[in-house]
Amino acid sequence: MEIGRCIGETTPYKVEFISKTTPAVGEYVYLEYGGKTILGMIDTLFRGSTTLGEDLLNPETIAKILELEGDMDHYIRGTITILGDKDKLIIPRTPAPPGTQVMKADSHLLKSIFEKDNQGIKIGTLLNQEDVAVKLDVNKMVSRHLAILAMTGAGKSNTTSVIIDELLRIGGTIVVYDMHSEYSKTEFKNGQTHIIPSKINPRDLSEYEYRKLGKFSESATNQLPHLRKAYEYARDLDEKGTEYQFIDNMIFYIQSQIQKYEAEEDSTMKKHIEACQQVLFKLEDMTKKYHKIFQTDTTDMVDNIIPGKVNIISLGSLNETATDILVNHMLRNILQRRKNVVEGSNNNAKTLDFPVFCVVEEAHMLASHSINTKSKGTIGQIAREGRKFGVGLCLVSQSPKSLDSGALSQVNNLIILRLVEPGDQKHVQNSSESLSNDLLQQLPSLNIGEAIVLGQMVKIPTMVKIDEFKGKSVGSDLDIVGIWSSLKEEKEQQDEEDFDDIMRLA
Repeated sequence: MEIGRCIGETTPYKVEFISKTTPAVGEYVYLEYGGKTILGMIDTLFRGSTTLGEDLLNPETIAKILELEGDMDHYIRGTITILGDKDKLIIPRTPAPPGTQVMKADSHLLKSIFEKDNQGIKIGTLLNQEDVAVKLDVNKMVSRHLAILAMTGAGKSNTTSVIIDELLRIGGTIVVYDMHSEYSKTEFKNGQTHIIPSKINPRDLSEYEYRKLGKFSESATNQLPHLRKAYEYARDLDEKGTEYQFIDNMIFYIQSQIQKYEAEEDSTMKKHIEACQQVLFKLEDMTKKYHKIFQTDTTDMVDNIIPGKVNIISLGSLNETATDILVNHMLRNILQRRKNVVEGSNNNAKTLDFPVFCVVEEAHMLASHSINTKSKGTIGQIAREGRKFGVGLCLVSQSPKSLDSGALSQVNNLIILRLVEPGDQKHVQNSSESLSNDLLQQLPSLNIGEAIVLGQMVKIPTMVKIDEFKGKSVGSDLDIVGIWSSLKEEKEQQDEEDFDDIMRLA
């Protein structure tokens, strides 16, 4: 069906058209020239009237014209972004001739583009043609990473759940870092959840992680050597199979050092005594503060990952430092173990024998644009190197401007739901080469569950109506009115019962 004709100057990337019909922004069209069928997407639309021009500034005059003329002729003018030829999606070298027909792309043409990949996972349908499913290339999504970005309430949790459920359908292994403890309650249609306790065995922590948890400053040059020696002492005992716990052995070493220095009665030992006392205090304070996550009889968190399931680490009860340590520890070990598999390290090295897709909720808290966290460095490393070792990354955030631009720039696939805040929009655009100004302008007008999807996991940028998650939903708002009403009814019922009791006693 013809929509209109090209007008004015055209380029290989953009054409302007005029129409009598009313197409929709985001609708796909095609043009035939140079012996090829060229696909495009409508990105802007304007409606105008030749009679009611911009020089008419009086509403009463316009009303009188409408009374005299009746139904007024109008026209539709718009712009089309050229996406490429229908076979290989290669941008043509020559622009379309003015006057070229603009035709609406039918379902058959669009299905050959969006539904061709039999191995893909379905996340929704084209926004303007609901009979055309949109599938994502899983290999390119996992190896080239993904970011799901949206303002609060725009449908990001639903989108994440749909993707997880689809990955479960094809036997995928997913690890979710659940910042608000929502996914542990989710029921997925295509697979099972496996809860990994947010516990860590102190023996699995590195010396650097003890520095972070114990709040040892890099400038504490007197304390750090004693901490290092205590760590090495506990490590040696652990390898020998001592019955005492790792941190207890570190504390014992420091206590014995204090006794040793005090026994020497040498004034030069004072600084060592003070340094050891500070180390002892920090280790004991750390143990008290993080006793909830320290568990001496637990296996390493990476050992707990079960293939073919969505493995959930519930972090809602932990503070930011503990969350940072746990997430970084696990991500770092996942990457290292996958490296051991691919690079063929020595037989004693631990391995992870299957690829994993790591979903980081509230990613702006761990990979922050302004705050230095340990996870930020590891997330950035996975974003750069993960594709070589089968470690995929999915950053989910409601505050894109707070996300580390370095990590975001390494993410080649984006699902962007409604974003209104200009700072969020600009930060995403600055970090992504594929988000054009035309697509950027569509973000505030998206409805709940509508998204712009772009990157290597889809052949062309597209506007999608995301499917509704069929399992038990997550991330929904509390029914405040329902809770209040229920409490009110309970109170009224209790008051009636109390009154009846009083009357019976009277």
